Amino acid sequence: MTRAEAKERNRRALLDAALQVVSRDGHRARLDEIAELAGVTTGAVYSLFGSKNGLVVAVVADYLGPHYAELEQTLPRELDLPAAVESFARHYRRSCDAPGAAAALSLQVTLLDMAVHDADLRIRLAESIRAQEARLVGLFAGRAHGAGTVTADQAQRLVGALRPLFVGLTQGVVLGLADTADEQFFADAARALVQLA
Repeated sequence: MTRAEAKERNRRALLDAALQVVSRDGHRARLDEIAELAGVTTGAVYSLFGSKNGLVVAVVADYLGPHYAELEQTLPRELDLPAAVESFARHYRRSCDAPGAAAALSLQVTLLDMAVHDADLRIRLAESIRAQEARLVGLFAGRAHGAGTVTADQAQRLVGALRPLFVGLTQGVVLGLADTADEQFFADAARALVQLA
């Protein structure tokens, strides 16, 4: 195994171990336990991620990356803004029924709790999530809408409104508090935001 391959193997092992331990222990997660589970030393964490917070931020980016990549496949460029937002909403709603939806919600709550306890982590998580959301802004910007084209600023405002709407709706669906929030409900809510944007 080359040095680069060993580094990537250690990186992947740490991300997987951190996801497991952080999901279970939240802000009480211990770096030495994560390293032990990954089969590396704590020095590897500092070498690869800089700190425990760096590792947690990398876990979030790693966890969200496939979600945004899937969205890129779901929203072809030829769709106008209303159609793209509706497709996004329906995709988001279907994710509420996925086998890992409850675990995803649990991780979200755990990360919020960790951020409340650690100002540095809060800042770093916000930066990381904004970077991931920039991909979504890019998916909506440049689409036809009405007589014009969606600007990056308009797409940013729309994403800023869609995120809390869908986070809240998803929590309601997963917790069984939003039984009537089907795909059409998500699509109608998203379309209402498009008209405001």
